[in-house]
Amino acid sequence: MKGIITEIMRFSLKDGPGIRTTVFLKGCNMACKWCHNPETLALAPQLMRYPDRCIGCGACLAVCEHGAFSENDGVAAYDPINCVSCGACADSCFSGALVMSGLEMSIEDVMAEVLQDADYYRNSGGGLTISGGEAASQPEFTTALLRAAKAAGIPTAIETNMLAEWPVYESMLPHLDLVMLDIKLSCDAAHKKWTGVGNKAILENVRRISETKPTIVRTPVIPGVNDTEDEIRNIAGIVRGLKNIVSFELLLYNPLGESKYEALGLEHLFKGAKPAAEGQAERLRAAAETAGFPVKVM
Repeated sequence: MKGIITEIMRFSLKDGPGIRTTVFLKGCNMACKWCHNPETLALAPQLMRYPDRCIGCGACLAVCEHGAFSENDGVAAYDPINCVSCGACADSCFSGALVMSGLEMSIEDVMAEVLQDADYYRNSGGGLTISGGEAASQPEFTTALLRAAKAAGIPTAIETNMLAEWPVYESMLPHLDLVMLDIKLSCDAAHKKWTGVGNKAILENVRRISETKPTIVRTPVIPGVNDTEDEIRNIAGIVRGLKNIVSFELLLYNPLGESKYEALGLEHLFKGAKPAAEGQAERLRAAAETAGFPVKVM
């Protein structure tokens, strides 16, 4: 079995307890307008272009068989219409101007990476986290990878938006130690406006999974979307009614994805947005604490 991976991040300290290896899957069933990993949204591999890194070597012109590149005054001009995302140009580009997002890997390939840090997991209480994109975007691969990790004695976790059908999560439960899930907005209509889908089914899944597994609830704090004390307090009210909550985390807006939108040729509605200032973040923390669980601002 193979899955499409965008990145395997070793020594991660923000994707669950201890030192972890985080496997980022490609594909997401939401379209959050602020997403800071836009390269993970589509399931298929994609070419990312960073023209400022181009050194004009012409390697991409030589290897592209589909007419996606042509020479224009000594510079390689790109035509996305002809691009089939085969990756030949990226393989030939040693300057990093062309990068493929999405690599097909087997369970064995991924586990070979994960097992390298088994001693660190044991000593720190860490393990494997499957993220994305969306952990449930490739459900059979995710379940198989969780099963392989558990068989190797490695603690497991997923980061998920909880949008998949319940049987998808049910298949993962026997192989899961921790669930990290998002509650992005309290209002169904606002959730649909900003993510493309409502949250009624999501909140029902949240309730069900929190009854079965230790759960960390995460809310990305997005300027102009949910960065008010009232909204965080509303979300805290939802969290207060859940079980097995380890902590409630506020994830301050991450502006680092802006260059990725440019590399993919996509418009970024939140370009130039800034994370909450220290004073505002502390007020939001206080609102989150009404949930009655430990709160982290990250």
